[in-house]
Amino acid sequence: MNVPKTGYRVFSANSTAACTELAKKITERLGVELGKSVVYQEANRETRVDVKESVRGQTIFIIQTIPRDVNTAIMELLVMAYALKTSCAKNIIGVIPYFPYSKQCKMRKRGSIVCKLLASMLAKAGLSHIITMDLHQKEIQGFFSFPVDNLRASPFLLQYIQEEVPDYRNAIIVAKSPSAAKRAQSYAERLRLGLAVIHGEAQCSESDMADGRHSPPCVRNTFAHPGLELPLMMAKEKPPITVVGDVGGRIAIIIDDIIDDVEDFVAAAEILKERGAYKIYIMATHGLLSADAPRLIEESAIDEVVVTNTVPHEVQKLQCPKIKTVDVSMILAEAIRRIHNGESMAYLFRNITVDD
Repeated sequence: MNVPKTGYRVFSANSTAACTELAKKITERLGVELGKSVVYQEANRETRVDVKESVRGQTIFIIQTIPRDVNTAIMELLVMAYALKTSCAKNIIGVIPYFPYSKQCKMRKRGSIVCKLLASMLAKAGLSHIITMDLHQKEIQGFFSFPVDNLRASPFLLQYIQEEVPDYRNAIIVAKSPSAAKRAQSYAERLRLGLAVIHGEAQCSESDMADGRHSPPCVRNTFAHPGLELPLMMAKEKPPITVVGDVGGRIAIIIDDIIDDVEDFVAAAEILKERGAYKIYIMATHGLLSADAPRLIEESAIDEVVVTNTVPHEVQKLQCPKIKTVDVSMILAEAIRRIHNGESMAYLFRNITVDD
C-alpha cells in the first residue's frame, strides 16, 4: 500500500516508461510509493485505466508528463482523473509540469482557444487543482475554474548558470525577440548581467501569426453609406535584423520558456556569433525538441542547450550531447507536500519577479 496513514496517494497517468521517470523522482523525495495502476492502449487505440488500490476518501495527486504523443497523454490524464472521481477520491490534483496546448491560448483567425477547452475538460473529468510550471502565458490561469499553482523553474536555471557556466560574469542575457525581453530582463537583473534583444525580420514571433487582422478587405460597396468606410491599414513590416546591446567578446545566454522548433534559436545563434559572442547557451524550461531539433542543434553555433525534465527528452540527448538537463523534481515534490499539509506556497515563489 502507498503509505495509508498520510491520507494522500501519488499516481502516474503515463503508459510509457520514459514518462514515469519524473513521477518516480518525486515520490522518492516524498518518501511514498507510486500508486498501483495500469494505463494502456487497447488494440483499437482506446485508452484504458485500471486503479489497483482503494482511493476512497483520499487526496490524489496525478503526475502527468507530456511526451510527443500529446493527445494520448491528455486522454490518459482525463480517463485516470475520471476513474479516481468515480472511485470516491476526496480531491484530485493534477501535477502537469508542462501544460499542453499552452501556445494555443489566443484566438487565431477562425481557430479556437484550445487551452481553455482543455481547462474545461480537466475540470469536468474531476480535477480540483493543478500544479504546473512556467505557463506560456500567465493569463492561462484565468481559464480554470479551480486553483492553479504556476511554479517557476528560474531558480534552478539561475543556479545552473552560476555553477556550470565558466566565467558567467562575462555573460550577457539575450532575448531572441522583443516579446521575450521581460523574461530575459528578470534573469539579467538577478544575475547582475547586461541585456541584449534581437529584433528584426529574421524572427517570426508569435504575434505575427495569421490572426485575421491583415485579411484582405471586402470589395468596397459603392452603395454603402460613406460613414461606414474604414481607413486603409498600413501593412506591418519588420526592420532589418538588429541586436540591441553589445555582445562582442561575451558569453550569450538566450532565455525562453519553450524550445520546440529550433530554427529561430539557430538563426539567433548565428547572428550572435557574427556580432562577436564567443559562446552561446540556450536556457528554457520545457525542452520539447520536436522533429529534427537535435540534429539542427548539433550542427549549429549553439554550444549548449539547458532544459528541465518537465518533458522527457532522453532520446534527444542521445542524438545531441549538447543538450543538458536540470532536475526540478524537488520543487514539484515540495509543492505536493505543502498542498497536502495545508501550508503556504509563498516560500516556493520567493525572489520570483512578476515578469519571470
